[in-house]
Amino acid sequence: MIKIFLGVVFLIISANAQEIYANFFVEAQKSANLALDAGGIIKKVYVDISHKVKKGDKLVELANDDIKASLDIVKSEVANAEVVFKYAKKDYDRQEKVKHLLDEARFDVYALAYEKAKTALELAKANLAYKQTLYDKTVLYAPFDGVIFEKTVEVGDVVTEMSPKTILKIQSQNERKLVLEFDQKYWKEVKVGQTFNYKIDGDEKEHKSVITKVYPRVNAQSRKLSAEVEAKDFVVGLFGDGYIDSKK
Repeated sequence: MIKIFLGVVFLIISANAQEIYANFFVEAQKSANLALDAGGIIKKVYVDISHKVKKGDKLVELANDDIKASLDIVKSEVANAEVVFKYAKKDYDRQEKVKHLLDEARFDVYALAYEKAKTALELAKANLAYKQTLYDKTVLYAPFDGVIFEKTVEVGDVVTEMSPKTILKIQSQNERKLVLEFDQKYWKEVKVGQTFNYKIDGDEKEHKSVITKVYPRVNAQSRKLSAEVEAKDFVVGLFGDGYIDSKK
């Protein structure tokens, strides 16, 4: 009876579980090709291959002393415009309180000075934003925390605005994703949340992860579907295979 019972249990488990073979390759969770949005001569390169960077770190800078000087001048103009506006507003506010005692033409003088100061400040701030944008285009910043894995630029190189080219490549430092491929006939069986048991090629250690994404399209050439599994620390480009634990 025990043997019969165990046999029935085994048949039930087999009927409700299916291992689906899948091969995969390792990709970085985040990856980007970086280029400058301006032309000029490379003045500084702050990073090299394998350097770890934080989001917002300077990576590359063009020769931009002229733009920096122009930016500083406009900052000074904004500061002056703010002072003029401050006192023009004080005068206007004071005169408005006693407006009923003043000649209308006299009050209009203060109102006009206030409006001119306000407009001048707005224009100065707009010019500052424009100059700041021009300056920012001469500096390449890290878009996210990661590691530089390719560099094709050195100090003195010339880059052009009309045809920008990739000068650095960055990828997430530790976060990885396994891009799985499996037969299209299992398109109904494979779901997000299922377990994937796998090995990296050349390593006998077994790993286990959960499917986080199933692609909604079959590859026209291979007739295979793809899915993703999150992982960490594997070298990008490695490959392997394993089995998806699918429940019917």
